[in-house]
Amino acid sequence: MFQKSPLLLTLAVAALLCGGCVAKSEYLQKQAEADTLTRNLVAVTARNASLTEQIERLNAERQKLTAERDSLNTRLGAFAEELALTTAEARRTIKELSDRNLELEGDKQMLEESVALVRKTRDEAVRTVNKTYEGLLNEMKDEIEQGQIVITELKGKLTVDVVDKILFDSGQVEIKPEGLAVLKKVVDILIPVSDKIIRVEGHTDNVPIKGGLAKRYPTNWELSAARAITVTRYLENEGLDPALLSAAAFGEYQPVADNATPEGRAKNRRIAIVLLPREER
Repeated sequence: MFQKSPLLLTLAVAALLCGGCVAKSEYLQKQAEADTLTRNLVAVTARNASLTEQIERLNAERQKLTAERDSLNTRLGAFAEELALTTAEARRTIKELSDRNLELEGDKQMLEESVALVRKTRDEAVRTVNKTYEGLLNEMKDEIEQGQIVITELKGKLTVDVVDKILFDSGQVEIKPEGLAVLKKVVDILIPVSDKIIRVEGHTDNVPIKGGLAKRYPTNWELSAARAITVTRYLENEGLDPALLSAAAFGEYQPVADNATPEGRAKNRRIAIVLLPREER
């Protein structure tokens, strides 16, 4: 039987021991590599989770931005549509204003022509009144000096006030001969007048009508009306156009003087022949 030598045994043991050392060293190395890989995997996993979270956040932000963009696009479209409508409306308004401006220019021209015509008519009317006024002043100097007639002219209104004592006896409505002579002079001046209204006004003092006369003329209204109509009829009979004539009664309510004195009452008892523009009739 073969017997092992102590040297061989020793070498065998040493070889086994060395083999064990090599295997352990490799194990430790592999273990270290595994640990490193594990750590790397954990790090990568964490990094991957962080990246995933960032991606989700970015996706959310992208969706939000997309929604905002869509909203802005919608608003922009609405604004563009509104702007188009506003622009069209503005163009229509500008055209309407332009057309209206043309109409106003035409109206302005017509108005200027009308104003010029009115001024011309007014000037002619003033000349007519002035001519009539001057004619009455010249024709009736004596009556004016005697205080029987007062002639006034103001803003195209000509008034001939004739005191009633030259026209009527007290309480009467028949015109006296000397009154007819005075009125005839007035008629001769007024005959050419065709663009004025001739209004005959009856005026009295404030003394109440008494006695038997009150049965016929209960108040000064009736007396002033009767006298105004009598003078109006005379003017018509003498050739004045009846379409231009009218009669009015004012009684005691438009005095020109103080009724407290005899002189004032005498001035208030009068017939006024008034020339007025046609539109004031």
